[in-house]
Amino acid sequence: MRRPTATQKQSERDPTPHNQGKGKLTSEERRSLTGLAKQYEKLLWETKLAHQPKSFWYPYGTLKNIRILEQLLASVGLGLLPLCRGSYGKIADIGSADGDLAFFMEKMGFSVDVIDNAATNFNLLEGARIMKEALGSSVTIREIDLNSQFPLSTERYDAIFFLGTLYHLKNPFFVLERLARMANYCFVSTRIASHTGDGLPLSSHPLAYLLDPEECNNDNTNFWIFSDQGLKRLIRRTGWSVLCYCAVGNTTNSTPADQDRDQRAFCVLRSNVLPTIMALPNPVPAGETAGTTTITWNTGDGTVGQVYVSADRGEESIFAHSPGSSEAANWIQTGSTYQFRLYTGTERENLLAETTVTRNEPGS
Repeated sequence: MRRPTATQKQSERDPTPHNQGKGKLTSEERRSLTGLAKQYEKLLWETKLAHQPKSFWYPYGTLKNIRILEQLLASVGLGLLPLCRGSYGKIADIGSADGDLAFFMEKMGFSVDVIDNAATNFNLLEGARIMKEALGSSVTIREIDLNSQFPLSTERYDAIFFLGTLYHLKNPFFVLERLARMANYCFVSTRIASHTGDGLPLSSHPLAYLLDPEECNNDNTNFWIFSDQGLKRLIRRTGWSVLCYCAVGNTTNSTPADQDRDQRAFCVLRSNVLPTIMALPNPVPAGETAGTTTITWNTGDGTVGQVYVSADRGEESIFAHSPGSSEAANWIQTGSTYQFRLYTGTERENLLAETTVTRNEPGS
C-alpha cells in the first residue's frame, strides 16, 4: 500500500475512521455545513465498505476540514458555500484522496473537478472512481501531476480546495502562482513550523525548511515546510490576498518533522489576478433594521468595471463604477436574495464575476 500523500496527510492528526462517529448530531449541527458533512461522511463510508474492505480506502476523514473552514470563515462573516458560487460555475478539489470532499460539494449543488496524481494517490485513484460510479456522480476526475508543468491555464474555477498538498510540491511558488490565474478563491492548509528540530526560531522570519527524505513520517514526497511568515509572503508573492488565517495543532513549539510537534495553517485566499467580487459579511446577520454588507471588487487588470445589483431576480441597477474598490450596501432585507455582478466597461459588455448575498432569519 502506498503512503498517504498530499491531501491525505492533513488528517493524520485525527485518525477516526468514517464509521466511528461521536454521537448523534445536535439540532444546531444539523443546520450547519459541518453537521451535513458529518452525516454525509457516514454515508460515504457505508458505501465504501459495500465495495472494498476498509484497508483499501484512505483511512482519514478529509471532510473534518469542513469544520475548521466553516469556523474560520465565520470569524470574518463569510460562508463557505456562498464563496464557492460564482460566474465560472465550477470548483475543484486538488489532492482528493477518495474524493469525499468533491462528492460532498457536489451534493451541495456544485459542479466539481477532482485533480490528483494517480501515481501518488493512496489507491491510485481507484477509490475515487469506484465512488463516482457507486454514487452516480458527475464529478470529473482529472489526473495531473502538480510537480510537472501542468496544463491548466485555460481552466477557471470559482474556488479551489487545496488542502494538505502544498508541502508535497517541489515548486510551491509555481503552483500557487498558476492557481491564482485559475480560481477566484482558494482554501489552503499546509504544515508550518515555528522552530527547527534543534530549537532555532523560525516563526518571525519568511523562511522555508527543506526536509530530508527520511524526515517527516519517512515520506520522500514531503519537501517544503514554511514558517508562518514564510507562508504568508509566498501567498502575497504569488498573486493572492489572505481573507482569513488560523493555525491549529502545536502552536507553541512546532517543528518541520516531529509527529508530536505538528502545526497546520488554514487560510482562505482571494486572487488578485482574476476579476473577483465578494460581500462581507455574507450572509448578513439578522436584525430588526436593514442589514449592511460591504461589496469589494477588482477587475483584475485595472480596466474599467461596473457593479450592478438585482433583488429577487428583478431588474439590475447600477451600484458602483471603478476598476476596484469597496462600497457598503446598507439595505439588505431578510427574505430577499441579492445578486451583485461585475461587468467590464461602461455598458455591461462582459460579465466578469458575481456573488449572491442573503440575510439570516431571526434566531438562526
